[in-house]
Amino acid sequence: MQRRGAGLEWPRRQQQQQPLPLAAGPRAAAMAPPTGGVPPGLGGRPACALLLLCYLNFVPSLGRQTSLTTSVIPRAEQSVAYEDFIYFTVFEGNVRNVSEVSVEYLCSQPCVVNLEAVVSSEFRSSIPVYKKRWKNEKHLHTSRTQIVHVKFPSIMVYRDDYFIRHSISVSVVILRAWITHRYSGGDLNVKWEENLLHAVAKNYTLLKTIPPFERPFKDHQVCLEWNMGYIWNLRANKIPQCPLENDVVTLLGFLFASSGENTGIVKKFPRFRNRELEATRRQRIDYPVFTVSLWLYLLHYCKANLCGILYFVDSNEMYGTPSVFLTEEGHLHIQMHLVKGEDLAVKTKFTIPLKEWFRLDISFNGGQIVVTTSTGQDLKDYHNQTISFREDFHYNDTAGYFIIGGSRYVAGIEGFFGPLKYYRLHALHPAQIFNPLLEKQLAEHIKLYYERCAEVQEIVSVYTSTVQQGDRRQEACDLRNSYLDLKLRYGRPSTCRALLWEKELKAKHRSLFQTLLEMGLVTVLRNQSESVLEIGGRIFEKAVKRLSIVDGLHQISSVVPFLMDASCCGYHKASYYLAVFYETGLNVPRDQLQGMLYSLVGGQGSERLSSMNLGYKHYQGIDHYPLDWELSYAYYSNIATKTPLDQHTLQGDQAYVETIRLKDDEILKVQTKEDGDIFMWLKHEATRGNAAAQQRLAQMLFWGQQGVAKNPEAAVEWYAKGALETEDPALIYDYAIVLFKGQGVKKNRRLALELMKKAASKGLHQAVNGLGWYYHKFKKNYAKAAKYWLKAEEMGNPDASYNLGVLYLDGIFPGVPGRNQTLAGEYFHKAAQGGHIEGTLWCSLYYITGNLETFPRDPEKAVVWTKHVAEKNGYLGHVIRKGLNAYLEGSCYMNPISSSYGNRESRPDI
Repeated sequence: MQRRGAGLEWPRRQQQQQPLPLAAGPRAAAMAPPTGGVPPGLGGRPACALLLLCYLNFVPSLGRQTSLTTSVIPRAEQSVAYEDFIYFTVFEGNVRNVSEVSVEYLCSQPCVVNLEAVVSSEFRSSIPVYKKRWKNEKHLHTSRTQIVHVKFPSIMVYRDDYFIRHSISVSVVILRAWITHRYSGGDLNVKWEENLLHAVAKNYTLLKTIPPFERPFKDHQVCLEWNMGYIWNLRANKIPQCPLENDVVTLLGFLFASSGENTGIVKKFPRFRNRELEATRRQRIDYPVFTVSLWLYLLHYCKANLCGILYFVDSNEMYGTPSVFLTEEGHLHIQMHLVKGEDLAVKTKFTIPLKEWFRLDISFNGGQIVVTTSTGQDLKDYHNQTISFREDFHYNDTAGYFIIGGSRYVAGIEGFFGPLKYYRLHALHPAQIFNPLLEKQLAEHIKLYYERCAEVQEIVSVYTSTVQQGDRRQEACDLRNSYLDLKLRYGRPSTCRALLWEKELKAKHRSLFQTLLEMGLVTVLRNQSESVLEIGGRIFEKAVKRLSIVDGLHQISSVVPFLMDASCCGYHKASYYLAVFYETGLNVPRDQLQGMLYSLVGGQGSERLSSMNLGYKHYQGIDHYPLDWELSYAYYSNIATKTPLDQHTLQGDQAYVETIRLKDDEILKVQTKEDGDIFMWLKHEATRGNAAAQQRLAQMLFWGQQGVAKNPEAAVEWYAKGALETEDPALIYDYAIVLFKGQGVKKNRRLALELMKKAASKGLHQAVNGLGWYYHKFKKNYAKAAKYWLKAEEMGNPDASYNLGVLYLDGIFPGVPGRNQTLAGEYFHKAAQGGHIEGTLWCSLYYITGNLETFPRDPEKAVVWTKHVAEKNGYLGHVIRKGLNAYLEGSCYMNPISSSYGNRESRPDI
């Protein structure tokens, strides 16, 4: 299939202009008309200029504005054979607004004479700018000469001025003429391309073009107003410069820790500002020519069907070209979108390496794909595969966005991304690609860390399996021999037999062996990964216990080896502690490189505080972390998406995140505990039937507020007491919610619905929204759900706004066919302004992708919104609460993090 953009190949300029022979040859082939329609533009110029070029003087005329001379050759005898010919002389060799051309020709039969001027540039070829034809039926067998005034468009003859804003730079101007006989296909009504095919004589010449800044100004004979003329003169002599731009885009310049979850980096390509580059990009929509080069360090192959590496999502939220994934077996899955609307995918024959830095290069050149993985210092060890297709790929890198890692469509890889470069207009060989691994020291530390962790995990696995085998043998003997029971009861306690390890390995992991020998495995661990993780948790608890003593801060240096072992076992709270110690220099030598290492390791392990630390550093661009809002969003969104789930599970070390300023004595006074005066007074008032005290007490216990430990079961008791005794609509609603969800109490949908209707009848907008939620979730009655939600939304309920947005997003709003993302976005934005967490997450997603017109792409705003949600996470609240308690108690031992965060409505919501 012939590709677009292939211009005509005209002969070189002749030293002397002379009539050309009629034999077919290179010139005849070069004069063949361009296939297809008129190209859409010339040299990337605006569309208005292109239309002017294509349609100016398009209608042929019959010899108007020409001078017909007398014949110069007498009429020949009838017996003499005459051969048609045509040639012309241009009196001015340069392109002018009106160029005078002398055309000399001879017709042996009634004929049509055709004259055409076509221009070409670096990016467009054979655009007609002048066309003229006339017929000759009377003066046959006689040489005729006709003077033609060829008029060229002003935009290719004059300089830019107030009226000519975009002059066109052309490289070649060809003036060509030919003769066709009227009775052999030549006619005035025949198309120019078909007419040329029947030519009996033809010729051409080249005109000299003038560079744009050497052209004269045009006298428009129009007077401008004084102010307009003055403004134009200020900039008239300024030479415009094309923006400094190339096709190389650095999508990622720093290491990114991918946790294997549904979050990743979102990047979007703008259109080129340079018109020539943009014209080239548009030409290649159905013939992709680009190269992707990225560094990877994989910990595991994909645990699901596919894991995201780098893929394009178009404006319809569908995968586009290119989409690169990792499979369960370690192959690369490369997917393309075809011009005809279908998708095509291919899997590489080779697998990519694990726990080793390697560079992946993928180049597209039309239907040919070259995939290369290179390893080693000099990148000489590589796998290479070339894949060819006959299908046409659709490729428009500005009609959507790229994702590095995971997203809501697919999970990401488990490992680390290094520098990623994207060559938008070039298909390069790996040797031509310049994409070095910039953070070499940090990358090498990551590799050494996982090599050490492999040894630690092997030691722990062998140890636990040995202990379990001994326990099983002991239990088997107990069934057959009662003597062992007496021995265990009255004999000496058994000691763990020595494990056979290499001396060097024991010296290298002295603290680990010491900890394992001192540790007793009471419970039987289910599998190897869980046993290693549980051992890591016990090692961490031992380290924290040592830090909790009076002079614990002075013990940090001795605790670091234990935290390293716990980190290697996959317990990444230890990784976060190590990152804080090394970054702050807290009783250990400050080491920024080690701090980065453990921050990235913790982030890869999906440790919430580590991810938030990385997100904040990239948001601010501090501590040698580059400023990168898209990278910051990737880390923050990982925690933000877990925040509503963490709040509803009510598990783990969580506490409600509150705004507490250490200089505000009034706020500090209301901080309490279960045995504090405030809590005891609230309990006393609640017992007496005070509805406000019952609600506040229940909220403190349910969410773990004001220093009170989270206790959902006790909270439900107060919700129930208040709902049944005081008839308070807020307490009735809260009790109905916990009954619906079974939080701290057994589910009771029937009683919950009765209470919800009762609260709604009292005018509580949360309850009206709750009824809509009930009919949507349990009855699938979307019409009734929408009715309640519209009513609650009018009452100012943000949850209802979010729920209406979900109906529009899913395309199930009653009476509205199909999905309506615009309306959904409007409702999500309204919910977010009311403090709704999920609505805020949707708005941040729209801002980072820019795929919705009402949400123009704004990465910084996306980070601010998702950061706001991430900082409400209960695990962060637990750390802040521990630090606050230490401050209130005057303890020297404080948690490494302390700050203040936003508040939100304190009741279980839908």
